[in-house]
Formats: sequence, C-alpha cells, structure tokens
Amino acid sequence: MSKLFIGRRLGVLLVAGGFLAVALAITYNAFYGNAVTRPTTLYVGSDTEYASVRTVVGEAIGSGLRGSAFDLYARRINLATRVKAGYYRLERGQSVIRIARMLALGEQSPVHLVVGEARTLPQLAGKLSRQIEADSASLLKALNNKALRKEVGYIRDSLIALFLPNTYQVWWSITPEALVRRMKRESDTFWNSERREQARKAGLTPYEVMTLASIVYEETKQVGEMPKIAGVYVNRLRKGMALQACPTVKYAMGDFGLKRVLHKHLKYRSPFNTYINRGLPPAPICIPSLAAIDAVLNYERSSYLYFCAKPTFDGTHNFARTLSEHNRNAAEYAKALNRASKNN
Repeated sequence: MSKLFIGRRLGVLLVAGGFLAVALAITYNAFYGNAVTRPTTLYVGSDTEYASVRTVVGEAIGSGLRGSAFDLYARRINLATRVKAGYYRLERGQSVIRIARMLALGEQSPVHLVVGEARTLPQLAGKLSRQIEADSASLLKALNNKALRKEVGYIRDSLIALFLPNTYQVWWSITPEALVRRMKRESDTFWNSERREQARKAGLTPYEVMTLASIVYEETKQVGEMPKIAGVYVNRLRKGMALQACPTVKYAMGDFGLKRVLHKHLKYRSPFNTYINRGLPPAPICIPSLAAIDAVLNYERSSYLYFCAKPTFDGTHNFARTLSEHNRNAAEYAKALNRASKNN
C-alpha cells in the first residue's frame, strides 16, 4: 500500500472524525446548552393541555435544533402526561433538559401573594384568586368550610380574622385548604406569647383584637390617632357601653360607600350594628392593618369615651370625656358637612 493512499485514507478519517466531533458538540449543546433566548413565565393549571405548555416553551427556546431537542427529550420522559401544575420561570442559562425535568418534577417558582384590604370573605376570595390558580368559588368554599374552621381553631368564628396583611411566598398551585393552613401557621407565629399577653391585659382575645382593630382601621387611616381611638373603644367595652361605631353600620348594611350615617341607619337590624348591640361585632369588619392591630395592643390610656371627626375634614378627630362635650363636637361637624354639601 502506497504512502500516498495511506495518507489520503488518514485524511478522510480525520475529516470524518472532525465532522463527528462537531456533530456531537452541536447535539450536546442542543440538549445541555443555554436554550432560553427570551425569559418567559409559564402558568400550568391542573387542566392545562400539554400543547399549550409546548407553545409557551417554544416562545422561550425558539424553533430549530433546540426545539427538536426538547421534543425528543420530552417524548423520552413522557412529559406530556407528567407536567405538574404550577408557576415556572424559564430563564437564560436553562437547557432543554433542565426545562423538561423542571416541568416533570414540579420544580416551580413561588409567587408573592399579597394579603391586603378586604371587608368580606367573598371580597377576600376574589382578591386571592387573582394571584393563585384557585378560583374565588373554591376559595370561598374553603373559607366557609366548618370542618376546616374547626381544624384551625375557628369553630364559630370568621376566618377573615386569620389573615394578616402581608406578602407571602406560596406556590401558585396551592390549594384553598393548604392556603388556610398556611395562614394559620402565619397567625400562630404572629400571635406569640408577648402579643397574647398584651391582648390579655386589654381584656381581649386575639380574635377580639382583630375585630376591634378592624373597627379602628375603618375609623381612621391616621396611624398616630389609632391608639387613642382604640383606647376610647376599650374604655367603652369596660363600662359596658355600646361601641356606636359608624363603620359597623356601613358593614351591616353592606353599603361601604355611604358618605353620611344618619339616624335612620343607626336602627338597621344586624348583629354587626354596634349602635343596637353592645360589645364587639361577631367578626372583623375588614382585614385591619398591622398598625391598627398594634394600636389595639398598645391602646392609649385615657378617660375619653367619645370622638368625632373634626370639621376641618383632615382625617383627624376631636375627643371628649362627656356626652355634652361630644354633642358640641358633633354639632360642629354636622354644620361643616351641611356647608360642604351646599357648596357642592
């Protein structure tokens, strides 16, 4: 065999070997290289079809070799029947194998669930449902579930008192029941021995603190006045006086936009109307702010029994120790309201 023939054969082998190496490198990169060209969020519901999942994945990795590699690996692990519900972030640096395994194993990213203002359980369920997979109907069903209420220690009480305003990291696919249990753990953490002792000294249970704080929060958004208003209500509770809180009338009537509470409204029959019922209403009339809860726990000691909005309409109040003093303040405020209504 001539040296020329051997040389040519060796050259062919080297070229073939080079092509093979390149092909292997391309194949390896297709499966293990950075596949995400555009960071994408993916929501997979319990009833989401695989075709929809594949479409969103395609938007992140593009078509071509990486798309083919994803489909090949997806078929190998039978991904179409294994995708777990959840919220996923497809980010740069992820390979097609990483993406497929993430979906199959349910390695989702947490979402930030914001618990904020809400006056009723249906309103709360509606706001929560816009942030997680569960719809408002299933959330409301869980919030009203007697067995679940009993499990978390709210046998006859409203679960709205379980929710503290904050931002929580949860799985998007969390079930309504699991969410209630999570809120129970958060509530237990919040109501530590120190806060429970503060509540005891005020003559209240944690549930009653939440209820009174909801009234304080609806009365004013002026954080500096909250402890003084809380102190007025604690004084009235201790004397056995009706709280006579206008926000409870609005809640009882379901008219949260009511601008002016009149005498006819005060007679509205409802266990929430604190003008005709002594003591606290049966449940919080909203989710109070942390500042309002803290204001009840650290209420201002005073001899005030009354307060009325100032005629300056700046959100602050005049406080009074006697009914005659309070009536004068109320008359001044009523005059200011009448003047304002005439000017408008």
